[in-house]
Amino acid sequence: MSAWEFGFLVLAGVGAGLTGSIAGLASLISYPALLAAGLPPVTANVTNTAALVVVGVGTVSASGPELAGQGRRLLPLMAAGLLGGAAGAALLLATPAGGFEKIVPWLIGAASIAILVQRSPRELAAEGAAQRAGRPDQWWLPIAVLAISVYGGYFGAAAGVLMMATFLLTTGEGLPRSNAMRNVVLGVANTVAAIGFALFATIVWSAALPLAIGLFLGSLLGPRIVRVAPQTALRRIIALAGLGLAVHLALGAYA
Repeated sequence: MSAWEFGFLVLAGVGAGLTGSIAGLASLISYPALLAAGLPPVTANVTNTAALVVVGVGTVSASGPELAGQGRRLLPLMAAGLLGGAAGAALLLATPAGGFEKIVPWLIGAASIAILVQRSPRELAAEGAAQRAGRPDQWWLPIAVLAISVYGGYFGAAAGVLMMATFLLTTGEGLPRSNAMRNVVLGVANTVAAIGFALFATIVWSAALPLAIGLFLGSLLGPRIVRVAPQTALRRIIALAGLGLAVHLALGAYA
């Protein structure tokens, strides 16, 4: 890999980290950046998943206070994330390369629409707190986490958005604790998927490394930008960019 390509992927990782912090759609930038670097679709996806593991480790390690006292709740959710991530990885490995290339535009388009129509996390948190105050978690929460983790292990664009909304509406927890739980569960799903890809697929580590560096830097800058930037406007811009990317990839896949 040339120095230019290394720098390009670092910058793409920074952009992806910022996009993930604002709208939960890091793959909007990181996945096409890997395609631009010359990786085929499935290889780009598994390399992207490997790079995202670094971000999960960093965010979870910084969430100690928010995770305090959540061990009993997290165990079944982590188990669901592990099974879902493994199932999603297996599903990806079983998908023909040409089929995956045709599926991706639909996944990115659906994720972008989900971000475009989703209410703000603060509204969801307020609704969840009002409905679930003093009540135990819904019995079906691990099943929902399992389904989202399957998607996360397969491709993952906006899996964090779906997981966050689920926790906000079903646990009664506020943004910080729901975000910490989301990071743990998706971190488990991404890690087990990355392990599966390392064993049974081809991860281009020379591309994963600079992308991971950029993702880590972007994830550090993201919260600072979110505090001062108009989140609703940024989320809409990111969602519209995602729809444009979905159309572009569809034209290439179905041409």
